[in-house]
Amino acid sequence: MNTPSSGIEISEQLIRRFDRPGPRYTSYPTADRFMAGFTNESYIRCLQQRAARDRNPPLSIYVHLPFCEKLCYFCACNKVITHDHGRSAEYVRYLDKEMALVALHMGSDRRVAQLHLGGGTPTFLSDAELQWLIDALRRRFDFLPDAELSIEIDPRTVNANTMAMLAGLGFNRTSFGVQDFDLNVQLAVNRVQPLEMVEAAIGASRSAGFISVNIDLIYGLPKQSLDSFNRTLDQVIRLSPDRIALYNYAHLPGRFKAQRLIHESDLPSAEERLQIFLLSTSRLLEAGFVYIGLDHFAKPDDELNKARLSQSLHRNFQGYTTRAECDLLGLGVSAIGKVGNSYSQSVRSINDYYRRLDKGQLAIAGGIELTLDDQLRRQVIMKLMCSGPVCFESINRLYGVDFRHYFAHEISLLEPYQDAGLVEVDGAGIKVTAKGRLFVRAVGMLFDAYIGRPTVSNYSKLI
Repeated sequence: MNTPSSGIEISEQLIRRFDRPGPRYTSYPTADRFMAGFTNESYIRCLQQRAARDRNPPLSIYVHLPFCEKLCYFCACNKVITHDHGRSAEYVRYLDKEMALVALHMGSDRRVAQLHLGGGTPTFLSDAELQWLIDALRRRFDFLPDAELSIEIDPRTVNANTMAMLAGLGFNRTSFGVQDFDLNVQLAVNRVQPLEMVEAAIGASRSAGFISVNIDLIYGLPKQSLDSFNRTLDQVIRLSPDRIALYNYAHLPGRFKAQRLIHESDLPSAEERLQIFLLSTSRLLEAGFVYIGLDHFAKPDDELNKARLSQSLHRNFQGYTTRAECDLLGLGVSAIGKVGNSYSQSVRSINDYYRRLDKGQLAIAGGIELTLDDQLRRQVIMKLMCSGPVCFESINRLYGVDFRHYFAHEISLLEPYQDAGLVEVDGAGIKVTAKGRLFVRAVGMLFDAYIGRPTVSNYSKLI
């Protein structure tokens, strides 16, 4: 199936050939490779090293807000199900304690280009708590005038007043969790939200001045069929968001307790899932969206597509981003950060998080400091994930290696992908072709030195 306007060729044969389980590469090494030996002291040292540098890129901040009133059976996020809204007020106070400790070791350079609130359900917090949180962040950090402030929205928790309040706090981008509009699917995953509710929330966000609206969809959910998801796509295309994230549901009930409430007999077969993906991709492309890479679609005039075309696209734990490679501060339970050549992750338990902060300690559960080989491979994998060319000469100059010699084995593994027209390799570098953009995870895996080593993670399939 060829869609000339997008430059993407969707080949069912190639998908069947190259589809396999693999990481999503929001980092390299991936989070399942983080080690408990990376401690609070390790993280503080990395913050202090950043403070000692003459020039740093601006920061990106992620704040994890874990509270939800209702359990969505498909969810694999770190969450707390509660109706007690007093818990979020306490949590926000501890976030301020964490910010103060982080800022203490960062020096004066705390410019922020991006903020993202995720969860959980960020709008579980009251208006006053959100105001307090944003005020606390602005006290500790210097937000740039053109900073992106984004927030994940559960449409069941907002109205027009909420969206106006969020815009007043400075938020300018939002992402709505839709997943599927079919009532049978919504009942099967315990998340009922009528089309009219989502449409009203999106309309309110636009009226409030949000410059970008994203919709999250998930294929592979219980009770889904090709016909039912086709109807969902009709409605999503009519709503005309600026961006769409189309995720593949990973059913891992052994790891995520909530997923045990899903009846496996209700899940679409692997063949049905593939057909839903093929239908979704072709319909979104025909509707004028551009495939950015790895689940993400955007309108042609969206900043993500402009970054793709200018080869300035980047990737981090929030997905694709238009900003330069920022250091990422993760705040809150289970939040992941990246400072310099290190990654860190906070503890998952709220009680443990509180206990450590009460002792005046950060709450790092683990992380990793990258070796030179890790840094080199990260550069290659992230270039591939963003469909940017891998330039041998620039990497040779940056890392003092001979790329073709250093990666001789990996280049030989690229031959089937070359033969299939997914990548092009010549004396100058490696280029992902238009139809190869569907397979960047598989190509990236060839350069992953950790693949094959034991891990606790079960990776989802590429498609």
